[in-house]
Amino acid sequence: MAPSLHSLPPPSKKRKIQKDVEHSKTIKQLEDDLTEAVAKNTSLNPLADLLALVHEVKDPHDTSKAIYALYRVFVTIITNGKLGPAGDEAAKVVKAWIWERLQLYVDFLGGLLQDDEKFLRTSALQIMFSLQKHLSTSYTKSSHPTKPQPQFHASHFRKIVSSLLLCPNSRRRTATPKLDGGLLDPDVLNLFYDTWFSVHDDIRWFFLRDSATLLTTHPADEYPNLAVNLLSVLERLTTFPTEQSELNEWWVSELGSKPPKPKKSKKAADAVSSDEDDEETKKPDGEEDDDWRKFFDDEPAPVDGGKAKSSGVRLHQMTIHQSLHALSSHRAVFTRAWLTLLPRLSVKGDVGKTKAYATRALNIMHRGVLPHLTRAILVMDWVGACVDLGGSVGLLALNALFVLIKEYNLDYPSFYTRLYAFLDRDVLHLKHRARFFRLTELFLSSTHLPAALLASFVKRLSRLSLSAPPAAIVMVIPFTYNILKRHPALMPMIHRAEYDEASTDPFLPDETDPMKTNAIDSSLWELVSHTQHYHAPVSTMCKIFSEAFTKPGYAMEDFLDHTYNTLFEAEVNRKIKKEPPLAMEAKVEVFPSGKEVEVAESGEHGLVAIGQRDVVGELWAFG
Repeated sequence: MAPSLHSLPPPSKKRKIQKDVEHSKTIKQLEDDLTEAVAKNTSLNPLADLLALVHEVKDPHDTSKAIYALYRVFVTIITNGKLGPAGDEAAKVVKAWIWERLQLYVDFLGGLLQDDEKFLRTSALQIMFSLQKHLSTSYTKSSHPTKPQPQFHASHFRKIVSSLLLCPNSRRRTATPKLDGGLLDPDVLNLFYDTWFSVHDDIRWFFLRDSATLLTTHPADEYPNLAVNLLSVLERLTTFPTEQSELNEWWVSELGSKPPKPKKSKKAADAVSSDEDDEETKKPDGEEDDDWRKFFDDEPAPVDGGKAKSSGVRLHQMTIHQSLHALSSHRAVFTRAWLTLLPRLSVKGDVGKTKAYATRALNIMHRGVLPHLTRAILVMDWVGACVDLGGSVGLLALNALFVLIKEYNLDYPSFYTRLYAFLDRDVLHLKHRARFFRLTELFLSSTHLPAALLASFVKRLSRLSLSAPPAAIVMVIPFTYNILKRHPALMPMIHRAEYDEASTDPFLPDETDPMKTNAIDSSLWELVSHTQHYHAPVSTMCKIFSEAFTKPGYAMEDFLDHTYNTLFEAEVNRKIKKEPPLAMEAKVEVFPSGKEVEVAESGEHGLVAIGQRDVVGELWAFG
């Protein structure tokens, strides 16, 4: 007898649907109750129930419904002034209770930035920034009874920065804990950068300031990925303002209003004569003293001919509103963020990670960092330490040093000695040799360099070319030609014939100082030897040194990307204008077939003949 259908348990899918409907009804009911309670100024105890529900639900869609319900409730509470400073003792107790619930909600949203579900990660970030706007607007309205002063809710924003950079695990019940130690999610990074960080000046200013503070208060041993997450944000920044007029986008719209003019003297800054002045210089809620700005601030420019070069106001004397509208203040927080970040990119005991992080920072150093620092030479020590890492990292560090020398008057006498040290036996065999030649050509482009110095580089490269692959030799030849063309004092090196081998060459290959190698008294016999190179393009190119130097300099970019593959393809695809002559006719046998060779095999009784076969003739028959 078949069992009754009613005795079977209902399908699990049906139970799940019923449970989801129950959660949706509960969330909706709690939201309606809280909205009514705010309007009627009654108890907000259901807020705790809704907050507990958001931690208990398992389905991510229920979580989404709950966090948006809480968002709408908190926006209603904020816009009704429930978190404002006014009120009696009972109101302050209620405010403290609501603020504690809000912090728990924001902490939950911060964990969702590492959740398994993409729509929860993006929704959480959008809600947190929307709350930032509502909280700042509410504080602005309550800052002054008659003349509100623009405010930015700093304590809430610090929660956002901590969630982005520290990457706490999701607190959702069914979320999977991350095992990578808290790396910033790419979806969250893209949304944050494209929507807020690269667009709004106030968000960028506060993020740079708070991220530097976060680095100083969180040790690297406990938070190993904090610096990497910050680097992931800063290395993408291409919209940093360079003119005062570019400070024109604000997430908190009230901050876009024109601030009062800064006081131009310390005496005037200390003398506060009215309540309005007190309100302008007062720190916003949660703000601490910004005395660190004194380190990044220049002295006021002197007056020249009755016209002031600058406003004469120090950064640390400005209010937050005034700082947001001052380009010098944006450069100060940018400088502090980078100077705090760079030392943290060195990972103890892991050279591979240190080189990887240093490479990412150095790739943007010359174009995305140095132009925006208050004083570019502040990064000199870190860049100099990166030179010691060698390889591609050292080359990039030398590039940054060269920019500091050329554009920021850095005095670094041993620059070319450090560059000369990169010319070791491996430089022409590594994958970054193209980058090396690009940078070296830039470093040696000045016509004011000593001939002895340039001769050392040319001679060292020609000596290394003896054991280099053809793809590297075709880089060395035009590189040498350009230097000889630019510096005629080196021409005797290709006409001097008395030194044609290493035993009689006065060049000192082990000398580390390029000014003491005696290369100027030597010759480039190594390059002449390449005229007999087995690779035709190499031998052909070397003949340019025996011709008149009437050609313009070579474009190095045409030779830097050659590899074995490109050289082979060039030879295979070369159009043959004239068929090469053959040295023999087709199907010519080296050994005539008439002279047969007897093939024998070793056996018990010696060699045993197994037949006659012209094996050699078969092997040497062409055609």
